[in-house]
Amino acid sequence: MKKISEEIKKVFESKIVVGVLIGIGALLVLLVVFAAGMNLGFRRASFGDAWQRNYERNFGAMQRGRLFPGFGPESGNLPNAYGATGKIVKVSLPVIIVEDKDNTEKTVLIGNGTDIRERRENISSSNLKTGDFVVVIGNPNQNGQIAASLIRVMPDPNLIFNNSSGTTPSGN
Repeated sequence: MKKISEEIKKVFESKIVVGVLIGIGALLVLLVVFAAGMNLGFRRASFGDAWQRNYERNFGAMQRGRLFPGFGPESGNLPNAYGATGKIVKVSLPVIIVEDKDNTEKTVLIGNGTDIRERRENISSSNLKTGDFVVVIGNPNQNGQIAASLIRVMPDPNLIFNNSSGTTPSGN
C-alpha cells in the first residue's frame, strides 16, 4: 500500500501532470464564463423579442404600417432588459410607462415588494406622477415588461446639467 501511495505522489509531483491539471482547471473556468455570457445574452435577446411582440398590448393600438427601423435582433439594438432610466410618461397603477434614454417606452410593473424611493425617503407608488424622472431596476418577464425591484425618483438631469443661468433648478 505504501508503494502505491509513493507512486501516486510521484505522479502528482510531475510537472507535466501539474500543467495538465492547471490547463483543465483554466478550461473549466473559461467554459463557465462562456456559459454565463450565453445565458445573459439569451435573456437580453428574449426580452427584446418579447418587448417587440407585446408592444401593442403594452402601449395600446399601434398605427397601421408603422415599423421599427433600426430596432430588433438583426440590428443589434436590443433594449436594456433589466431596467429603465427616464421620464414617466403614463401612470396607471400598478403599471407605469417610462421613456428610456434610448427613446423606447418600457412598461414597468410595480408589485408589493417594489421599493420606491425619493432621495432617502421611501414613498408610495401613488406618489409617482407623469414627468417624474426615475431609475428602475428589475427583472424582465415573458410579456416584455420589467417587474420592478427598485424605483428611485431622481432630479431630472437635463435641469441640472443644461442650466445655463448658473442657478440651481430650485432657483437658488
